[in-house]
Amino acid sequence: MLQQLFFGYYAFMIIILSLLVVTRGNPVHSVMWMLLLFFHIAGLYLFLNAEFIAAIQVIVYAGAILVLFLFVVLLLNLREELSLRQIAGSWPAAFFIVAALFITVTAALGAYVQGPVGSYSIEAIRSETHTKALGRLLYTEYLFPFEIASLILLVAVVGAVVLAKRKLRS
Repeated sequence: MLQQLFFGYYAFMIIILSLLVVTRGNPVHSVMWMLLLFFHIAGLYLFLNAEFIAAIQVIVYAGAILVLFLFVVLLLNLREELSLRQIAGSWPAAFFIVAALFITVTAALGAYVQGPVGSYSIEAIRSETHTKALGRLLYTEYLFPFEIASLILLVAVVGAVVLAKRKLRS
């Protein structure tokens, strides 16, 4: 019962904080709500006994990525964008689309049939540790998708540098 209460708290807070991140008018406030969101996600990982992933969540996302977001927000000239605030006023249409998407995802998850059970049981992971099991799986079975993801990120970084250089020249 207590486990369900903790999981319910984390799930509810993650949903509420996600909504606060995307609905705030001030980008700095959105980044601060995102910080709290990242800590709740790390807490959920701790609840699921994934201590390594929780530590990575705090170090990488709450530390590095969020600071990067904050620097980008502070470097942009937001006075002009905030003064041109345009609200389309299509909340009923947006609500209808989100409700339809929610019903579709809920129906799809309700009809989801779990695939075959993997070779990693709870006992196997406890004997091998989470980090070792994750590394073994990532660098053996999922090496190709891992490398493709790293190439996509490399292309994004190179593209950002090229766009930034072009903007500085003009």
